[in-house]
Amino acid sequence: DPNPMPHDYLKGVYNITPTPFHPDGSLDEASLKTLTRFNIDKGVDGMTILGVMGETAKVTDAERDRIIAGVIEAANGELPICVGASHGGTDGCVARSKRAQELGAKAVMVAPPQLARSNEEAMYRHYMTVAEAIDIPVVVQDHPASTKVYMSVDLIVRIAETAPRCNFLKLEDVPCPPKVAAVRKAKPDMVIFGGLGGMMFLEELKSGADGTMTGFGFPDILVDIHRKFFSGDIDGATETFYRYCPLIRFEAQEGISMPLRKEIYARRGAIASAQARRPYPALDEGTLRDLDDLLTRLELQGK
Repeated sequence: DPNPMPHDYLKGVYNITPTPFHPDGSLDEASLKTLTRFNIDKGVDGMTILGVMGETAKVTDAERDRIIAGVIEAANGELPICVGASHGGTDGCVARSKRAQELGAKAVMVAPPQLARSNEEAMYRHYMTVAEAIDIPVVVQDHPASTKVYMSVDLIVRIAETAPRCNFLKLEDVPCPPKVAAVRKAKPDMVIFGGLGGMMFLEELKSGADGTMTGFGFPDILVDIHRKFFSGDIDGATETFYRYCPLIRFEAQEGISMPLRKEIYARRGAIASAQARRPYPALDEGTLRDLDDLLTRLELQGK
């Protein structure tokens, strides 16, 4: 890349946002605006749309364009938008990445395709092809739980060294802190985001992560932890993290984290309805009661 653009906006706390739907399941474009404003107001460094949390698998290609355009228009240059552009095929991933760039995305997030899972060379070529096709950064998503693909530290570093556009990592291969430390040691200038709901955010920061990219329903809490940590107030960051860990844990329940987060975003006024697209696991009364108890105890009700 002869003219690498400054990518200093890829840092800190990126909120992976839900995709808002009306109660009938249709796309709620008005809520794209309130959701974007909500993120700007909460002080996040950027938004990542159309990730797993954004119910990407249940959105049509025509809707993808409306979601990307709607959020970028609402952000109005105040917030960089990263777009999930993963696709099972390299050509599809290139097409999605190019389209995101055309619509004004500042970065794309790309997970390795499942079909390449036992072939590091194929994974490497996938990223090289995408990186050559666009002019914006590629955030490499290392999330074996959803991709069924294991990426070695060597492969991650090789991709970034050959294509500086890919010098950004969303590391969600558990246990994350040791792998964060290993990547940081192997490539000191790599931008590393944690994820997984912020479950190990503090430990990731201590291991050398730059920030986090996750869908936690109170991104303002993550922003607070991040700001404290990087201003040298490690004790303050630790206290805040430990205080809200019960909610981070509760939200990260496998299977229902997406509807739980939508419930929280709706309660916080970020989206009009917590409606998810079919099929989705419904939240039962007990879970909602537990959520109420937790928010009350943490003094977050109505916040």
